[in-house]
Amino acid sequence: MTVGLVHYLVVGAILFGLGVLGIVANRKNLIVILMAIELILLAVNINFVAFSAYLQDLVGQVFAMFVLTVAAGEAAIGLAILVIYFRGRGTIAVDDVNRMKG
Repeated sequence: MTVGLVHYLVVGAILFGLGVLGIVANRKNLIVILMAIELILLAVNINFVAFSAYLQDLVGQVFAMFVLTVAAGEAAIGLAILVIYFRGRGTIAVDDVNRMKG
């Protein structure tokens, strides 16, 4: 049995579903929400690479590298903001983020 396009799409759909479930189910911990967003981006990258290999075109793989670069920047900046917020408030609960308005 060979691994085909459908197998990659199923893995991507499972990862995407887990990422969405992580965001919906856990609205208290900001770190878990950031990790769920990373799972969603990983699922999109798997789809880009799978379709790129299926169509024998490198555009999807190059675009996946750009998405990985943006995801790394998002993680670094998100964690820096999280550390600064934790130093000021003493907690990283998502419910307390509403106090930043104004």
